[in-house]
Amino acid sequence: MSGVIERTTAPVAAREAAERAREYLLSLQHEEGWWKGELETNVTMDAEDLMLRRFLGILDERTLAESARWIRSCQREDGTWANFHGGPADLSTTVEAYVALRMAGDPLGSEHLRRAREYILAHGGIEATRVFTRIWLALFGEWSWDELPVLPPELVLLPDWFPLNIYDWACWARQTVVPLTVVGAARPCRALGVSVRELRTGRPRPEPASLLTWAGAFQRLDDVLHVLERVPVKPLRGVALARAERWILDRQEADGGWGGIQPPWVYSILALNLRGYGTDHPVLRKALDGLDGFTIREHTPEGWVRRLEACQSPVWDTALAIIALLDAGLPPDDPALVRATDWVLREEIRSDGDWSVRRPGLTPSGWAFEFANDHYPDTDDTAEVVLGLSRVRHPEPARLGEVLDRAVAWTTGMQSRDGGWGAFDADNTRTLPEKLPFCDFGAVIDPPSADVTAHIVEMLAARGEADGRPARRGVRWLLRHQERDGSWFGRWGANHVYGTGAVVPALVACGIPVTHPAIRRAVGWLTRHQNPDGGWGEDLRSYVDPGWAGRGESTASQTAWALLALLAAGERGEPVVRGVEWLTRTQREDGGWDEPWFTGTGFPGDFYINYHLYRLVFPLTALGRYVEVTSDETTG
Repeated sequence: MSGVIERTTAPVAAREAAERAREYLLSLQHEEGWWKGELETNVTMDAEDLMLRRFLGILDERTLAESARWIRSCQREDGTWANFHGGPADLSTTVEAYVALRMAGDPLGSEHLRRAREYILAHGGIEATRVFTRIWLALFGEWSWDELPVLPPELVLLPDWFPLNIYDWACWARQTVVPLTVVGAARPCRALGVSVRELRTGRPRPEPASLLTWAGAFQRLDDVLHVLERVPVKPLRGVALARAERWILDRQEADGGWGGIQPPWVYSILALNLRGYGTDHPVLRKALDGLDGFTIREHTPEGWVRRLEACQSPVWDTALAIIALLDAGLPPDDPALVRATDWVLREEIRSDGDWSVRRPGLTPSGWAFEFANDHYPDTDDTAEVVLGLSRVRHPEPARLGEVLDRAVAWTTGMQSRDGGWGAFDADNTRTLPEKLPFCDFGAVIDPPSADVTAHIVEMLAARGEADGRPARRGVRWLLRHQERDGSWFGRWGANHVYGTGAVVPALVACGIPVTHPAIRRAVGWLTRHQNPDGGWGEDLRSYVDPGWAGRGESTASQTAWALLALLAAGERGEPVVRGVEWLTRTQREDGGWDEPWFTGTGFPGDFYINYHLYRLVFPLTALGRYVEVTSDETTG
């Protein structure tokens, strides 16, 4: 009897929850038409910002105190820092946070630093940290440049067909590697103001891997490069450094940054400073001023805190908000949607970027993730923008249609040879960069992924092109890449719940019947991984430990992803009802949801994101679609 009551009341509760969420989302719209939630990451952003400012000689006491206060607030009871809420301790993050607090004057004998230091030394010390952490320490003489992998600036002179040329790297890695070749060639050493040598264990360098492996071969190559770095005359060094400098300057964005993300931004500042650009130079002044736009200051009981966003996501957030509001029944000509559409249309990118190296002649279009990132539009943002704007009733339909047609043509032109889509580049699949000793952190190539390919396939279906060759090739790619357990891997969201939540609606939209074995396996995987409380969650540790796949605390965004897949697959039974009931039961009075867990992915296994708007747009989308299908069935 209780099941009958739940099935009867669930649509009513869902409708009321969707209405509250819709009004709350509308209240968050900027007057210019866009939405943007905070993009929360980890304290390496703040620690590295302090080290950057110390290196440049511009670190002021207020910035140091406020950032240190934030870093302290994120330390856990065991003395460590993690890369995501509730995650395991991360050695490199803990070392960088420790360095920042020592810079802020925290005494060596303080209890919180003692606990951090004990963890660091027990887990290998500075010697065991990632390359990026040791680069930051080398800038201040706290690590030897001789003990870091060599990235020669001559790399930028390699033609784009040659192995290990800069376009073999993903765009985010490419934008980081080029300035780091300048930094590594300069081998600077400036004053940190403190020493952190207490974090060294003195352990010897590990023995190199077998020469018969890629890792071993590249380690020997790195030894050769170290020898060459000591040769006083390098015929191409000056040309290479000038080329790298020009490459960096050409890619500075309107907001002063590079790529709209923290790593290339800070390393480009370092590189240009080492090339003679002072902090009063217009290029660096613009870059440093731009970082202020990525800074959040808040007043807490302990005082003001300052933290830095690694990136900002207004285009992505706005596209998802448009889709959510439409699914929640907002009229397609509502002024809020028209304002959002006008803003998005102004953000279309009409210039060539790095993507054109692999796709010369393709007419530029598409959207980037950020306010300013014209060199790097991405197919994922573009797909979601087209999905949303295709449903808006705009007062200038011809203008809107022209932009959408151009965006679809650009996106289909970015399809890789195997039928899938990467996010920023086509055919960015050469794995050699992954073998370099430098690459011990994060994804460094951008191969096709299930979630991006699914979003594009779904977009093509929405534009009436489900039977076209690009969509058919995309569908075949998705079917080939289903995991044995029935799920799909989520590259840009956590993880198998995200991938499966994206792929199932896309396949159904392209005409794959809900009875298809791939759909049934996906439904089975989702229902098996529903939590006892009715929600879904997946811990980010699933990227390194398959035993975590589909396991984790229930979250609003991940519950919504699972529901989107189940609803698209025609499911209306107990798992769906329980999932909807979890969303309605956990909704806040203001219409939103609490979600401290990170469900976004930057680099699988290493860098994760808590998109603060995910906890609202995805539940609203799922509730809206549930209300729609249950209303249709009741009417029918």
